[in-house]
Amino acid sequence: MEFEKVRDVIVETLGCDAEQVTMEASLAGDLGADSLASVELTMALEEAAGISIEDEALSTFKTVGDIMAYLNSRKN
Repeated sequence: MEFEKVRDVIVETLGCDAEQVTMEASLAGDLGADSLASVELTMALEEAAGISIEDEALSTFKTVGDIMAYLNSRKN
């Protein structure tokens, strides 16, 4: 999944500015994602990417880069 598409999902789900979404941005610290928002973001990413994200993986997502690495590892 391209960074731009992931960024758009994050902006729509978390209500943050696109400029805030960088590979190094912390989901909680920089983008304001609490546990509920993280679950909503995961569901939105699953729908956008057409994949299923394991619950265990969710706890490893600290930055946007973590999400990108996971999604890229799941490419068909």
